[in-house]
Amino acid sequence: MSAGSQSVVVKALAANLGIAIAKFVAAFISRSASMLAEAVHSLADSGNQVFLLLGMRKSERHEDAIHEFGYAAERYFWAFIVAVSLFTIGATFSLYEGIHKVMHPGGAMGSRTVAYIVLGVSIVLELYSLSAAIAEFRHIKAGRSLKQTIDEARDAVVIVVLFEDVAALVGLVSAFAGLLLTQLTGNGVWDGVGSIIVGITLFVVAAFLARKTKHLLIGQSVTPPQRATIVELVTATPGVEKLVHVRTMHLGPEEVLVGMKIAVAPGTTAAEVATLVDGIEVKLRAALPILKRIYVELAAPDDARAVA
Repeated sequence: MSAGSQSVVVKALAANLGIAIAKFVAAFISRSASMLAEAVHSLADSGNQVFLLLGMRKSERHEDAIHEFGYAAERYFWAFIVAVSLFTIGATFSLYEGIHKVMHPGGAMGSRTVAYIVLGVSIVLELYSLSAAIAEFRHIKAGRSLKQTIDEARDAVVIVVLFEDVAALVGLVSAFAGLLLTQLTGNGVWDGVGSIIVGITLFVVAAFLARKTKHLLIGQSVTPPQRATIVELVTATPGVEKLVHVRTMHLGPEEVLVGMKIAVAPGTTAAEVATLVDGIEVKLRAALPILKRIYVELAAPDDARAVA
């Protein structure tokens, strides 16, 4: 388990639990739809962090007779559940509450003072959680562009927490604006609009995270630079006539399965082939420690297919 990823999730969980309790109290006092939507959002986020921690813990189990390649993909499965949860719980409830408030804006609202205080404190706590996620994201970014980092990320945990926190901040600002405009205009429709904005934000984030985690869950390859390293090391190995093809798949963030087909020089003995394959595995694992499972197949010397 990545210590950095676990720390980010734990900090986010602590922040969201405190925020959720405070928001529910404020929603009850202020009778605000956008505040209630925010409370449910924070409660859903807390559950999501529990899911991520559960996935990280379950992914550490060793392989057995049922799952012979281990349980590393548990992290991807629970990250996907988080994306589904954001949509089904957070986005759906927020949109429902917002639309209902816009259609039925009547009814006196309670004290907004507590709501404003809770929103201010919540923003501070969310910024604390977001700072931890950003720090870890910068660590994995390693000089790459934002798009490239997200595209090449094979650990969904930091990405999930980062975008959850961004969505939470957008939601908090929307709820604050909805309350303020309702107070200034006397029109409860603005409170509903704030809730709708929260729902739309959560829907967009959920769709993005679902797409990202789906690719990881069904088996994503290594990044192009890592693939280039594999090809270069194998083709440069003495005794390898040709690398026919190489296939990779992330079983988990730090565990990759590699299968390849190579052609060796005619007349190479079985003992020499065994030594050659062992040498390839040692070189690959030294360069890319995430290559945990390497399988090499021999091709006929006259196989004319190119690397694919």
